[in-house]
Amino acid sequence: MRSVRARAALGATLVVALALAAAGFAVLLVLRANLTDQAGLQAEVAAREVAGQLALGVPYDRLETGDEEDHPVQVTDEDGRVVAVSKDLEAISGTGTDRVTRAPAPTPSPTPSSTAEDGDDDDDDDGTDSPDPARGEVSTDDPDFANGTATVDGDRADYRFASVEATNAAGLTLTVHAGAPLAAEQRAVGSVRGAMLTGLPVVLLVVAGVTWLVTRRALRPVEGIRREMAAITASEDLSRRVPEPGSHDEVARLARTTNETLTALEASVERQRRFVADASHELRSPIASLRTQLEVGAAHPELLDVTGAVADTVRLQALAADLLLLARLDAGERPGTALLELGALVREEVSQRTGDRIPVAVSVPEEAGGLEVTGSRTQLARVVGNLLDNAERHARSAVAVAVRAEGGGVAVEVTDDGDGVAEAERERIFERFVRLDDARTRDEGGAGLGLALARDVAVRHGGRLTVTGAGERGARFTLWLPDAR
Repeated sequence: MRSVRARAALGATLVVALALAAAGFAVLLVLRANLTDQAGLQAEVAAREVAGQLALGVPYDRLETGDEEDHPVQVTDEDGRVVAVSKDLEAISGTGTDRVTRAPAPTPSPTPSSTAEDGDDDDDDDGTDSPDPARGEVSTDDPDFANGTATVDGDRADYRFASVEATNAAGLTLTVHAGAPLAAEQRAVGSVRGAMLTGLPVVLLVVAGVTWLVTRRALRPVEGIRREMAAITASEDLSRRVPEPGSHDEVARLARTTNETLTALEASVERQRRFVADASHELRSPIASLRTQLEVGAAHPELLDVTGAVADTVRLQALAADLLLLARLDAGERPGTALLELGALVREEVSQRTGDRIPVAVSVPEEAGGLEVTGSRTQLARVVGNLLDNAERHARSAVAVAVRAEGGGVAVEVTDDGDGVAEAERERIFERFVRLDDARTRDEGGAGLGLALARDVAVRHGGRLTVTGAGERGARFTLWLPDAR
């Protein structure tokens, strides 16, 4: 049962089996009820015919009971004594008394009808018919029904009995029990039940087989996807893709989603490879420079460039810090949940910048209580610092930073009056290790990680980082973060 096909076939078979069993049981019940009702109706007709004779005063031994085998009859009085039975009735059950021998009792004789004095007619003087006072009546109430057995001329069978009351001419209330055979009902129910028991296994076998084949056909593309994924894993070739069926069902959507995942995974691995290559290249330069200076200083102490060594060490330290932060962000590190006043953070970051070649103009509203955000203070301070470093690197004579409330959040704008960023390059500059000015040296241009790191931090905090033009010249970087409220 480890196969989906086997579980699907078994589940479908069980469901169909339960449904057919319930439907078959209901059909048998309805069929039996209908046939039993028909037998009851026949028994009622036979009982009322005999009851009508009793009401007319026919003597017990002259009752016409019809076919005794089809309609056995038993008549009892108010005390439950048997006063009449049909011919050849040897045993009976289900009527309230099992006796088939007539109890000794006087046989009532019909009472003569009242006649006119001349004996020619029953009309009164006014010409209307008068009721016959010697005639009994048959009860119009619904008869009582019961199932039982009767033995007629040595043959025992099941019957449906109807009990009808009648009052004879002498005022005695009698009960007529007439039966109708249930053999037809039993044969019909048995035939239907046998057909169901014979056909049910065949139907279940067909259902199981069809479900197995349909499921196998439906899962065939899934097996193709599995084989291709296994081949991709074994070959480590993420450029391969799984086959997409031409249908528009769930399997086709699974294949498309799998290919999209492979595309994203390929891009991620490629980006990681480039990141490792660029990081090793960037780290190699300051390390090689620092080693060279130290080796020269060891051989010729008078030629040691301490200032250059310190600069290379600082650059190496900053690059290592950027790489570590990017690694933590790629690993899914979540930002903090501390409440930060962004205006105060910007003022503090600007006040700590003592080596800028261009003073930074700060614009923060006096009432900065509505400029609060949540996140990591260290990471957001790093974003502001990177934006200011970028502005200082490209500005001609002015760098400004402004904080304001905007669109349900807080915006920090860093503006410079440099050459700006071409519109076609405004997304590319946020990629890692990207420097637009190839003529700029590494020492002046940095490693190309500052803006990439700043955007990653902004996105992790639920915000965004964009760049636009700042008037006729220059660039404006806008960091937007959602309000803490």
